Amino acid sequence: MALSEKQLFEDLKAARYKPVYLITGEENYYIDLVSDYFENNIIDKDFRDFNQSVLYGKDVDMRTVISYAQQFPVMYPIRLVLVKEAQNIETKEWDILADYLDNPLHQTLLVFCYRHKKLDKRSKAYKAINNKGCVYEHAKVYDNALPNWIGTFVNQHGHTITQKGSVLIAEYLGNDLGKIANELSKVFISLNPGDVIDELVIERNIGISKDYNIFELQSAIGRRDVVQCNRIINYFAANPKDNPIQMILPSLYNYFIKLMIYNQLTDKSDASKAMGVAPYFVDAYAAAARNYSLGKLASCIGYLYDADLRSKGVRNSGTTTDGEILKETIFKIIH
Repeated sequence: MALSEKQLFEDLKAARYKPVYLITGEENYYIDLVSDYFENNIIDKDFRDFNQSVLYGKDVDMRTVISYAQQFPVMYPIRLVLVKEAQNIETKEWDILADYLDNPLHQTLLVFCYRHKKLDKRSKAYKAINNKGCVYEHAKVYDNALPNWIGTFVNQHGHTITQKGSVLIAEYLGNDLGKIANELSKVFISLNPGDVIDELVIERNIGISKDYNIFELQSAIGRRDVVQCNRIINYFAANPKDNPIQMILPSLYNYFIKLMIYNQLTDKSDASKAMGVAPYFVDAYAAAARNYSLGKLASCIGYLYDADLRSKGVRNSGTTTDGEILKETIFKIIH
């Protein structure tokens, strides 16, 4: 049976257990989140030595896993067998699990954390897990959904964040939910009830400059503001570790792709959905699109592609720094 995150945690907190769980999906953050909950909340700490086993797929085969699952709990109503990196167990061995699930030990919670790839849904093992237990799978959170994800995450922890703040964190930290959650958790510690996370809070706690960041660079490029672009690029060049070109170029690429999408829309009323941005930002894209023709946008993407190659050593003898490459690229873009 497939369960949502909410239903899964509600069932676990209410001790409505299944004999087997498959925790999988494209987002490692959610696999770790559920795995940590099982490891730290199912068996009372004083009883874990005899009733909780944490195994790793690269170290065990399925017969060994089943042998652990068939052990009865000691002075406790249930036993937990948590198998991390379960994708490393050989595919041919998973049929053994299906056989065990014909008559599982209901005092054991057998949990498989399966990452990076998916267990074949047509397989005997997957069908058995889905029939006798629970499958929890979280889809990939793509870049255009990150700001909304950040807003929801912050709300779940009793705080609010500005839309600009959400975008700033998404652009700066990239599509790594674990890293984002970790940085925001540090921010939460410093907040009082009712405090709003804005650019000043982000700068103070995460270290992202409120004035010199990729979001402000995109805004300045959109306005073709030569002075502000130069200020930001000079700051980036002076602080390359905090502002690596490998982070900046993909963000600018995505920015120009969105401008190209906007410029080609016949019905601008649906621009937010088509571009994958919050409605709040559409006006800024609309203003920027007036400054860049489709031909110029295509050229800008070409400049970024060339900059990416040069930053990797192609057509670059090594004497041109990333900061210099970035300055040249932005000059070409805004002129």
